[in-house]
Amino acid sequence: MKKLLLIGVLVGATVSTQAQQHSLVNTSASPYASRTSVDMGSVQWTSGFWAERFAVCRDSMVPHLWHTYNDAELCHSFKNFEIAAGLDTGSFKGPSFHDGDFYKTLEAVAAMYAATKDRKLDSMMDKAIAVIGKAQRKDGYVYTKSIIEQQQTGKREMFDDKLSFEAYNFGHLMTAACVHYRATGKTSLLNIAKKATDFLIAFYTKATPQQARNAICPSHYMGVIEMYRTTGEVKYLQLAKKLIDIRGMTEGTDDNSDRVPFRDMKRVVGHAVRANYLLAGVADVYAETGDTALLHTLQLLWEDIVNRKLYVTGGCGALYDGVSVDGISYNPDTVQRIHQAYGKNYQLPNLSAYNETCANIGSVLWNRRMLQLTGDARYADVVELTLYNSVLSGVSVNGNDYCYTNPLAVSKDYPYHLRWEGSRKPYIALSNCCPPNTVRTIAEVSSYMYSVAKDGLYVDMYGSNQLQTKLADGSALQLEQVTGYPWDGNIHITIQQAPAKSTAIHLRIPGWCGKAQLQVNGQPVNTALESGSYATVTRQWKKGDVIALVLDMPATLLEANPMVEEARNQVVVKRGPLVYCLEAADLPGQDIFQVSLPSDIVLKPVPVKIDNSEVMALEGQARLTTHNNWNNILYRPLQAADKTVTIKLIPYYAWNNRGYDDMTVWMPVVK
Repeated sequence: MKKLLLIGVLVGATVSTQAQQHSLVNTSASPYASRTSVDMGSVQWTSGFWAERFAVCRDSMVPHLWHTYNDAELCHSFKNFEIAAGLDTGSFKGPSFHDGDFYKTLEAVAAMYAATKDRKLDSMMDKAIAVIGKAQRKDGYVYTKSIIEQQQTGKREMFDDKLSFEAYNFGHLMTAACVHYRATGKTSLLNIAKKATDFLIAFYTKATPQQARNAICPSHYMGVIEMYRTTGEVKYLQLAKKLIDIRGMTEGTDDNSDRVPFRDMKRVVGHAVRANYLLAGVADVYAETGDTALLHTLQLLWEDIVNRKLYVTGGCGALYDGVSVDGISYNPDTVQRIHQAYGKNYQLPNLSAYNETCANIGSVLWNRRMLQLTGDARYADVVELTLYNSVLSGVSVNGNDYCYTNPLAVSKDYPYHLRWEGSRKPYIALSNCCPPNTVRTIAEVSSYMYSVAKDGLYVDMYGSNQLQTKLADGSALQLEQVTGYPWDGNIHITIQQAPAKSTAIHLRIPGWCGKAQLQVNGQPVNTALESGSYATVTRQWKKGDVIALVLDMPATLLEANPMVEEARNQVVVKRGPLVYCLEAADLPGQDIFQVSLPSDIVLKPVPVKIDNSEVMALEGQARLTTHNNWNNILYRPLQAADKTVTIKLIPYYAWNNRGYDDMTVWMPVVK
């Protein structure tokens, strides 16, 4: 039986607004998910950190990005759709994943519309969707690169290039269509996505094994499952299951995570974006099927990444270029090239760290799904760490410029030029996939704040907002959260409307928090307050009840596993969810790489502004070695630190907003 999620037949411009009452990733009817996010638009930012980031997204990121993708002189993405639709002439230009870039941009606009109901955004989407519909072939195939080439040559090749992004583009179309439908109630883009998904079903029924595995960066796993959740069409679930089952059945690559069948994977190697999208999509399939073999592999691979391959910022995919780990023991028949990739265990370089923003976003997508499946707070810890650090680091604080890579150190003396070096640009000509991914993530970040389960509400992250939602039994809940988080750990939640019966509210105690206090209406609550878990308060709530949670937030020095060679005998500063860095702008005239932190350093929070954005910096006394001339010197006797210097550390996400200069996260420690 179909899930009753769509009302009526998907033929008109709009359907019942009841269809809009679903979360971004809708697991409300998923039998093997313990939670679902609150409905789109039910969280409204009021003040503070995320309200500011959302305002920048609304006022700068979304309009600038829309302009970029509609400016054919700068970017040919939307122009390719116009040419494929016969509305203009010319040839395809840009990378093969350009369609997906535009779909992600469209998704960002749809998410912004869900929050603002700005009719201008709705009109923008309507016009773009009409062109996409005209570009789509009658059989549902929609990939502008091939369609334009087919129009010019008459050839009909599809999915014949193993490096093609056809399926990737399809996947982002599906996801954007589901978000657009939930935000607007309109089926215009959803109908296009249905035709495209139906095309994939027909294609994979007769595809050769080689064609079937030509699906790099599998965003379509997430997309197909969301189409199933949105339409209730069981054939889409069957397609998703088939796509996983055929992985690794023919000769694959470590770079594409399909050397072996998914259920046989023991570790993650290769392209980090492709791997993380795969893991997120498999988590979606588990939520619908309960296939325990899938969950076992997901948990095994999570342990592999988080315990051995994840940067302290949450960044992932350390390597620009390398070879797969199966070549370590000198077995040349198994050595394969990998790029933008997870490498060996503990292989986490700083100056050459890749950490593509898209990979970091893929980690957020995967870990959020794992939280929805299991309810385990450790997944929320990774989501929070990554959002605050290695996702926000991908965009300037003014919302106009973007990073493709996110290194943990930058030096003007580094003797190599790296592809996509870690400086922000308004348009990344070689590969602009990260900007629309970043913008859609920030537009949708309210979806990560809360979860609903059978026993009540879970507060997964903190930020000043108003929540108006319904619990699993349909009862209404309204509350207001006021906090200075992440700059301080004081959180106040005021109940504005609650069910008449006893209801549980679960508040996450982050894994970084060693001490917490919890009160209701000024009285201490007798419940467990353990880091890396949820504190539960169950009572019959009434209007005006106030929950006060205080998370102790000292600046802490972290050290790495000694197997991480490039961080040995060094420390990083972390306060709350934020990782800090030292930037040359805050130590003019000195070499930041000669700074050492005393193990007992006292760091004082100091408010500062960076490009008109208020941040909390940390000030303290460090040691500085001034004998720093290493010209034509490889080794020399140890130089003692010879003076004390005042340093100012800023949140890592805010680096490179005052010019491109030296920066480091890890610093030597002295006793």
